[in-house]
Amino acid sequence: MPRKSLVLSLAAGLFLGAGLGYAVSQGISPGHRMPDGTMMHGQMPNAPGHMPGMQHAPTVRQPGASGTQSPSTVAFLAANEKMHRDMSITFTGDADRDFAASMIPHHEGAIAMARIQLAHGRDAEMRRLAEAVIREQEREIAELRAFLAHTPPR
Repeated sequence: MPRKSLVLSLAAGLFLGAGLGYAVSQGISPGHRMPDGTMMHGQMPNAPGHMPGMQHAPTVRQPGASGTQSPSTVAFLAANEKMHRDMSITFTGDADRDFAASMIPHHEGAIAMARIQLAHGRDAEMRRLAEAVIREQEREIAELRAFLAHTPPR
């Protein structure tokens, strides 16, 4: 798999993680208990500016054996919630600018998750991948910001 595809696959996996895509596609609501005992929380209602019918993916919370969460889990949950909050932009109807404006916090979220992996992860390959995610997402954020700075709203 080419390096860029691998990085994008990792970012998509980090974003969707733990079956969130399935949960959303099945209309699982907040407070729903999954078969493995995890609870679905944090599904955000449509905020002003959202496209009709669009909602953020719910956050899966998985407590440890004692009911507490590991430091990495707490950090991932915080990063995920911040990313989703920051992605709640007011859409302008200009698909190019809306894409750029919403992708910046999405990429910042991927960077935050990669930094959490570096702080808490041990696998050498995952650490290399996290470093690559940071480099690529920072490059793309710069490109998106340059587009917004040089492209007037329509």
